[in-house]
Amino acid sequence: MSDKAPITTRADYAAFYPLQTRWNDNDTYGHMNNVVHYALFDTAVNGWLMEHGLLDPARSETFGLVVETGCRYHAEMGFPDRITAGLRVARLGSSSIRYELGLFRNDEDRASAEGFFVHVYVDRYSRRPSPIEPERRAAFQSLMLTPA
Repeated sequence: MSDKAPITTRADYAAFYPLQTRWNDNDTYGHMNNVVHYALFDTAVNGWLMEHGLLDPARSETFGLVVETGCRYHAEMGFPDRITAGLRVARLGSSSIRYELGLFRNDEDRASAEGFFVHVYVDRYSRRPSPIEPERRAAFQSLMLTPA
């Protein structure tokens, strides 16, 4: 993400995942601590995968490991805000995927924070990269705003 890129809106995302802040998400400055943003990104991506039958943490033969992350902060969030994570796929490789996310506070249309996660899919036992299976690939393509 470029520092000069405009702040995304809800219309810039293909799917949404609701999240709730918690009392302990706030730091001594009275807003959500920056580390919580990454936990929300992780929860949104893995929650979406599980809801779509694409991840069973205890049994999936392959799964994505985070190899890169980033976040830009635009506005404060904190408990008791309701957060909606917007999800989209920006890049889909043979074994990797780049998710881009926006965190939207309550009913706001502009993202309070924007981030990305890169997952590399690996075999559960060898931890070596593994091609993304056709079922997952089709689901990921549904999150792309422009076709692969």
